[in-house]
Amino acid sequence: MNDPGPIPPAGFHMTPDEFRRAGRAAVDWIADYYERIESYPVLSRVQPGEIRAGLPSEPPLHGEPFEAILADLQQRILPGITHWQSPNFFAFFPANASGPAVLGDLLSSGLGVQGMLWLTSPACTELESLVLDWLAEMLGLPAAFKSSGPGGGVIQDAASSAALTALLVARERATGWESNEQGLAAPLTAYASTQAHSSIEKAVRIAGLGRRNLRLIDVDDTLALRPDALSRQIQADRLAGLHPCFVSATIGTTSSNAIDPIRQIGQICRAEGLWFHVDAAMSGTAALCPEFRYLHDGLELADSYCFNPHKWMFTNFDCDCFYVADRAALIRTLTILPEYLRNRATESGAVIDYRDWHVPLGRRFRSLKLWCVIRHYGVEGLQHHVRQHVALARQFTQWIQADDRFELAAPAPLNLVCFRHRAGDDFNRTLLDRINQSGALFLSHAVLRDRFTLRFCVGQTHSELRHVEQAWHRIRQIALDLEKSG
Repeated sequence: MNDPGPIPPAGFHMTPDEFRRAGRAAVDWIADYYERIESYPVLSRVQPGEIRAGLPSEPPLHGEPFEAILADLQQRILPGITHWQSPNFFAFFPANASGPAVLGDLLSSGLGVQGMLWLTSPACTELESLVLDWLAEMLGLPAAFKSSGPGGGVIQDAASSAALTALLVARERATGWESNEQGLAAPLTAYASTQAHSSIEKAVRIAGLGRRNLRLIDVDDTLALRPDALSRQIQADRLAGLHPCFVSATIGTTSSNAIDPIRQIGQICRAEGLWFHVDAAMSGTAALCPEFRYLHDGLELADSYCFNPHKWMFTNFDCDCFYVADRAALIRTLTILPEYLRNRATESGAVIDYRDWHVPLGRRFRSLKLWCVIRHYGVEGLQHHVRQHVALARQFTQWIQADDRFELAAPAPLNLVCFRHRAGDDFNRTLLDRINQSGALFLSHAVLRDRFTLRFCVGQTHSELRHVEQAWHRIRQIALDLEKSG
């Protein structure tokens, strides 16, 4: 037998005292980072490969002190960070972390829970069910989505996983739960608008429906899905011998924040027997405020719904809340129970095993950070910040409308403003590049109605009026400089 060599000393592990010192240093580093975050260029300026080239190519043979790790984080890693938590980050969508969320994640990591079954940590499961029910109440969701009804909620990693899960259930329900036994007897078709998130196409591919069987439906002048076009396409597919099974609608599309007509789409799905999924990844958070709950009109017709607290509800990634109106269909689609997972609690039927509610078996204690956020801010605190962000976006909209050099590219119902300079696509591309190269702020873009469009999304935790004012001033100044040089 080969000699395994000397046994490493027990001191290789952090002692509790060492952990306390390192933990305080890490928390101090994060707090300092937030205090100085506005001093960094929002968009990282490193070149491809630069970060890796600045790090050792081989792992250390001997352990290093945590202080050295933090020093390298500051000197070598931080230059490659695009600062999503900067109040001057207006690109893509918010990913707004907060102190209570970070601390909740730290506690979750410290506990190291594997919550695949109720048995493997009852608190992980029961707190998640409670918090999802809290949120259903806070958002005014239909009663069917609560755990006391036929459905319930579960935390997924992202809206992409929620879409895939919903599509898998739709596939199985449409085939009488036989597709895994017999295969697909005839092609199944799925439907979403031309503005739907790319995760719908990915889900269609993964679920085996095939990209050719995804129908992208035309949109109206507000870039929302047209129910009449959806109905016609469903009928055409039935006449062609295909089997429609799934429709995804969006509350707040990524490109323009368009709001699909949920009630009309839901009525079509009910009449046709199709699974109806509603993706409210970012904009669903707005329904914390009663005045924005019109977004959910018709949601009682949906089979599934999701929104992301990790976008606009101060809960750091990853945390998608996925609800179904019928948990039995979800569980029947995804459950597999090998002998090594059998236990009395599961067999009693008295508990939820969330392993049956999504694709992975393993799961983290994600509800802990969500619980910390809700308890820290309270409903009123969360509502305050949502309203503030919407108000800031509306102020920005008014400035756009008052400047005849710019125009709105789409309605701005919430916290996303799509706009462009009237000088054309090439000018707007250059304008966006100059804005982002400045380091003072970061915007992203979309192509709406075949025209290049700038997106200005308000929603970071610490974004205030002064940040929006400074952003508008810089945008106008860069545009003016381009006009003079052009």
